[in-house]
Amino acid sequence: MLMIRAIIRPEKSSKVLTALFEAGYPAVTKIPVVGRGKQRGIKIGDITYDELPKEMLVVVCNDDDKEYVIKTIMDTAITQPKGAFGDGKIFVQPIEEAYTISRGTKEL
Repeated sequence: MLMIRAIIRPEKSSKVLTALFEAGYPAVTKIPVVGRGKQRGIKIGDITYDELPKEMLVVVCNDDDKEYVIKTIMDTAITQPKGAFGDGKIFVQPIEEAYTISRGTKEL
């Protein structure tokens, strides 16, 4: 199993969540976060904003579903046909173990 973490623009969050639900991935954790990418924030006049609001979506899926989940997120999180700075980033990590608390069972 894999954990996919997507950091996206807040205004794209509901669209991505809907797309994931429709693609068969209803279990998503959404966390409000702040940060900046390689462009080091955004400068407007004399003010630099280096803590930009984002949403982090966390999805756990089978290894075989990785490309499909990533494509679903990328297709719905992009802001322009070719994308723009600040559209986000996706991170993929292996999951060693998972447990369901209510049943007390190991899932992997």
